[in-house]
Amino acid sequence: MDAKEQAAQAANLPIKRALVSVTDKTGVADFARTLVEEFGIQVISTGGTAKALTDAGVAVTPIEEVTGFPEMMDGRVKTLHPRVHGGLLARRDVPEHLSAAAEHGIELIDMVVVNLYAFSATIATPGTSYQNAIENIDIGGPAMIRSAAKNHDSVTVVTSPSQYDMVIEELRNNQGATTYPTRQALAVQAFGLTSTYDEAVFKWLNDQADKNSPGQAAVAEESPIFPLTLSLELPREASLRYGENPHQNAAFYRQPLPEGSLPDKVRREYTLAYAKFVQGKELSYNNYLDIDAAWTAAREFDEPTAVIIKHLTPCGIASHADLVTAYQRAHDVDPTSAYGGVMAFNRPVSVSLVEAVYENDQFVEAIIAPSIAADAADLLSEKPSIRVLATGGMNPPGWQCDYKSIEGGMLVMQADAVEADQSNYTIASKRQPSAEEMQQLVFAWKCCKSVKSNAIVIAKDFCMVGAGAGQPNRVNSAIIAAEQAGESAIGAVAASDAFMPFADSMEVLIAAGVQAVIQPGGSVRDDEVIEAANAAGVAVVFTGYRHFRH
Repeated sequence: MDAKEQAAQAANLPIKRALVSVTDKTGVADFARTLVEEFGIQVISTGGTAKALTDAGVAVTPIEEVTGFPEMMDGRVKTLHPRVHGGLLARRDVPEHLSAAAEHGIELIDMVVVNLYAFSATIATPGTSYQNAIENIDIGGPAMIRSAAKNHDSVTVVTSPSQYDMVIEELRNNQGATTYPTRQALAVQAFGLTSTYDEAVFKWLNDQADKNSPGQAAVAEESPIFPLTLSLELPREASLRYGENPHQNAAFYRQPLPEGSLPDKVRREYTLAYAKFVQGKELSYNNYLDIDAAWTAAREFDEPTAVIIKHLTPCGIASHADLVTAYQRAHDVDPTSAYGGVMAFNRPVSVSLVEAVYENDQFVEAIIAPSIAADAADLLSEKPSIRVLATGGMNPPGWQCDYKSIEGGMLVMQADAVEADQSNYTIASKRQPSAEEMQQLVFAWKCCKSVKSNAIVIAKDFCMVGAGAGQPNRVNSAIIAAEQAGESAIGAVAASDAFMPFADSMEVLIAAGVQAVIQPGGSVRDDEVIEAANAAGVAVVFTGYRHFRH
């Protein structure tokens, strides 16, 4: 950077002319009045903003007096003009720029106050037409913001009512001028805004495209669920004390999730990232991971269900019409592992549920549920270290994408969920499972989906009584699950997250007393596995798809 550039950046530049054009008119009249009356700034304005300012008694110059053209085409064209963008983009330190501006009657604009058409709010409104959404794609606003932000050496760009007070204070502290650090910081926020805005438009338009219509085929090939370029704008919400281990730094970033970009029946506030923090110590990196695993598992079940997670692995899952009973049964599966665990409930937490946790003398890291009853919250407050989150509701499982980083890159996939449609299930064994066994098998299948691969789950009476997780071979997972279940395996059902490559896993489950097994099927040795099951009178259901969880 040469001395001239340094001097330009260091200068406090007085604001003489400001262009104000906003969709969100919160506080704009007071802001513009201060610009005019306190600092003598000429305010140029457009359309509805000019009317609002005039009605508020603020002196404004209509945009058409600057451009020499009326607003036209239903407001699509009003600021797209050299006398606007020339006034924004002209470099004050380049004589040729200033000469060109003078030659063409372009007056410099020192500040732009612009926020954008409410596109995300428009597409989130039920019944919004395609054409209405298109009309709410802002063109002139992003163009002015980008021009001003690019030339932040000389131009101050204001993009949110939340910035008004700071800008006024800046002007008062600098005799009607702004400093370079402030202009640069505002430019960064401005480009962040336009980037997020463009991403919202892209996602919506991509979702709307009819992939089967003529002319869309090529687009569909290039723009499936996963775009050619992935852009994530994630504001940092918190710096965490440390990561998985104390020597690792960590932070939490929250995805904006504009409502109009979400699938039907999905609500932003129901997500973990937007859950209400009821009480407790700050969440750690490991807390976030465990709570997410617990909440994801709990959302799979329609019946009242309790999930207890330890180190990303379920150590207890149970469903029952009475949530307190579900919790007690989940806890009793493995009380040792439940101590220090994270719990998720797919129903509101009652005071009786909290009392049951206290009676078990269970140390709890965190609890997440749709809501916490007032008396339950009072009782939980007696142990303020417990982290408690309330989401207000539950989204269906599997609606989002999962992101996993690798060295130098990122993997993206649709989140996993158990398919509700059982029409593709096949009975592979001679013995048909009973209706009750089938319900138990589906429960075990949902539990298995949340267990680390290779996963074997044994369930009885809608309670996971044994789980083998994360083993390099499936037979060891079966052995661990059977040992944990003990006598509870007699008459129980089992699930395997992927096909059984050999009969050995089935033989372990049969020896433990399991009476029915659900698994994907598809092994080259399926016949051997089924033969072992048939010899023992065990029912086998093939789902046709697996649930690996790495």
